[in-house]
Amino acid sequence: MASLFNNTKDAFSLKSDSELFRARFLFNIIHNSFLVKLGSLVTNFALKFHLPVKPIIKATVYNHFCGGENEKDCEINIKNMFKHNVYTVLDFSTEDFEKESDFDTCFKKKISLIEHIKSKKEIPFTVFKPTCIGKVSIFEKVSSGLALNENERESWLRIKSRFHGICIKAKENNIKVLIDAEEFLVQKAIDQLALEMILNYNKNKVFIYNTIQMYRRDRLQYMKKLILEYPQVLFGFKLVRGAYMEKERKLALKYKHKSPICKNKLATDKNFDAAIDFIFENLNQISFVCGSHNENSTQKIINLMKGHKLDKSDNRVWFGQLYGMSDNISFNLAKNKYNVFKILPFGPVRNLIPYLLRRAEENSSVRGQSGRELKLIRKAVSYTHLTLPTILLV
Repeated sequence: MASLFNNTKDAFSLKSDSELFRARFLFNIIHNSFLVKLGSLVTNFALKFHLPVKPIIKATVYNHFCGGENEKDCEINIKNMFKHNVYTVLDFSTEDFEKESDFDTCFKKKISLIEHIKSKKEIPFTVFKPTCIGKVSIFEKVSSGLALNENERESWLRIKSRFHGICIKAKENNIKVLIDAEEFLVQKAIDQLALEMILNYNKNKVFIYNTIQMYRRDRLQYMKKLILEYPQVLFGFKLVRGAYMEKERKLALKYKHKSPICKNKLATDKNFDAAIDFIFENLNQISFVCGSHNENSTQKIINLMKGHKLDKSDNRVWFGQLYGMSDNISFNLAKNKYNVFKILPFGPVRNLIPYLLRRAEENSSVRGQSGRELKLIRKAVSYTHLTLPTILLV
């Protein structure tokens, strides 16, 4: 493994001993898939019956992976990371909305967040999850190609309006937009809207980035098709392996679809690396974010940047990791002058629990990565007399 990512001194320079102990405790659990599944079941049960688990969640997994309950809570993390040349993408994370009033509230929050960050050089991007501003059922129906009834058409138009509203506001304030990817049952509709935004707002500069999940077999061909059909258009892509692998397979089985997912992790890795090669062959037309916690893929991009004689700070190439994960990648890239950000989720504890459970399940399903994370944290932990009860109070 490249020595660049073995530097734990810089990687964990913002972590106290107690925070490192908490991280070790959490990743020991995450590394065990049985404990993750059991923890998810217990958490959902406790929330359903209003048991007092939120203080424990907040003191452990929430504080490790999230910035706080509001923008102000996040400020100290944003400033501290930027001192180490690590940028931030604030993500107001809410899920499972069904009411139009909730979608409107989430849309207004995204707009106010752009207003909040417009003068902050530490925050060059904004991000949103499409199903936070529109019904899942509408995205599914549009993706399937079925005709919408009158009420559904009105809902779809409101979704489009919210997409445009976020993109217009961001572009006016020189903020780039990351549009999240979701399950394959809704992704076709998301791609449709993302392309509409790209065609409208990526005129002379890339502002809009669509997220491409490379655990899907068809995504490389999708990118190639776009470049072929729109040779004069500037595209933004955020390349990820994907966060819904197990769920996608179950959905395909449930709805009797052919699974869109690569056969295994090796096939996903090959697909991801092939997409990187394709992007570098088309850098005249593509700007991209490598949203990966994989050291090999990150090193591949570094090598390609050198091969193409790109400046380390070339604005067409960004690296992004989630807050609380892969600090050895983020902080060592930043120290070496590459463009890198952390996605920092914030919001009420209860609203973020689906996100936190997904992070745990995703890490558990990729055992090699969680094992690597755990090994580095163990290496960085200083000798101390902290005990588990102390850690839980951090």
